[in-house]
Amino acid sequence: HRAVALSCAVFVAAMVGAAYASVPLYAMFCQLTGFGGTPMRADTAPTTIGDREFTIRFDANVGAGLPWRFEPPAPVRIKAGEVKELSYTIENPSRTETLGIASYNVSPPQVAVYFNKLQCFCFTDVTLKPGETREESVVFFLDPEIEKAPGLAHVDTITLSYTFFPAKTPVKPVAAAEQKNGNLVR
Repeated sequence: HRAVALSCAVFVAAMVGAAYASVPLYAMFCQLTGFGGTPMRADTAPTTIGDREFTIRFDANVGAGLPWRFEPPAPVRIKAGEVKELSYTIENPSRTETLGIASYNVSPPQVAVYFNKLQCFCFTDVTLKPGETREESVVFFLDPEIEKAPGLAHVDTITLSYTFFPAKTPVKPVAAAEQKNGNLVR
């Protein structure tokens, strides 16, 4: 009975550990393979420019609980291998300092493995003070190999979509007074 109880306890502990590890492992899998429309990350730009042109559209969304305005750049036309830098505009119209974090994806999902980012504001906490407006840039390119990809000859429009969500770090209300040495400081 002890061997069965010990085996069950080890099994339960392994399942709990697997449940906690599943989210980061899935995120790592998506970043390595482009699965689910997750763009690839690159360290260097390509050395060749392809012949095909693509329209890149941009989408900006804000999740519930974050009082921001988030505006995408205008669509652009680029050739495969061409590096482009564009900026999104973020504004916090509230009276409270807020903290957000962005996730992203590419549509159609099949092109994600060819969509490479050299720089982006994704998965980084962004703090905006009340009334603050900021530009956040993304630098990207399409791998020239997209021109040889079977089944993608019909694709000429790609959408890069970002969504900002509230970060889990507490925020500081601006209007709240702080007690310091017995005096109220605003």
